[in-house]
Amino acid sequence: MWGFDGVEPSEEEFVVPFSGGKDFIAPAARATGKVRYPANGIMREHFRFLKSATTRTAKFTMPAPTMFRHRSGTKVINEQVYADADAFWTDLGKAYNAAILDFAAMGSRYIQMDDVNSCVLCDSDMRARIKQQGDDPDRVLGRYIGALNAAAAGRPADMVVTTHMCRGNFRSEYVAKGGYEAIAERLLSQTAVDGFFMEYDDERSGDFAPLRFLPKGKMAVLGIVTSKRPQLESKDALKRRIDEAAKYAPIEQLCLSPQCGFSSTHHGNNLTIDEQKRKLAHIVEVAHEVWGSA
Repeated sequence: MWGFDGVEPSEEEFVVPFSGGKDFIAPAARATGKVRYPANGIMREHFRFLKSATTRTAKFTMPAPTMFRHRSGTKVINEQVYADADAFWTDLGKAYNAAILDFAAMGSRYIQMDDVNSCVLCDSDMRARIKQQGDDPDRVLGRYIGALNAAAAGRPADMVVTTHMCRGNFRSEYVAKGGYEAIAERLLSQTAVDGFFMEYDDERSGDFAPLRFLPKGKMAVLGIVTSKRPQLESKDALKRRIDEAAKYAPIEQLCLSPQCGFSSTHHGNNLTIDEQKRKLAHIVEVAHEVWGSA
């Protein structure tokens, strides 16, 4: 986040209370000038290394523009720089678009934007907190969709852009709960990306009914394998859940993955490397059995 021109860490700390009494603490963000993508880019060397290390498609992930609000709420928007929030979000969308087009020019063909904030809007307590801050959760969702769409605009036709949604993942704990019903119709139908990685590993995520809003041609990746606990879900249980999801969206538009990364922060989750490898191998086996090796 600090790589963008016009953004710096603030003196305040960003504190998120996770389940189990654990707090995630990091520097908050603040706009100190107009937000722009810098001329020397952001993390270019990281992508070049990734691309050099594989013969497969080099998938590069980045925090979604929505994360700017997550870091500091409305405080990220400096009123001395931006007279209103819409102007800030417009500039942020343009800056992200410049980033994605820059990666495209370096040969990137798969970008994932990690978007915790949209899922936070599924939680009634979080929605109430946003109202207490003087904002409207539905208007906030519109800004999120607008920023994501601006970020992905004009990308090469063969470049895949996806978003990943979860309710927090820090040392095997979570921060929010609630099914997708509150956001699904607008988010799935209006967000101009190719696919959605969706957390679905326990009851916090609700049922699969919101998948009825998935447009034709877009993919929903079912995060029904948890990255928070080492126990392997049974193949039969996973297949039953895939069948349940297929009642609401064509199985050809569904995929399988962990519900989040194994190390969403540098602290990681309560799994060993070997346990993580077993989870990933398990996912590949189930995917082959359900969809075939193609």
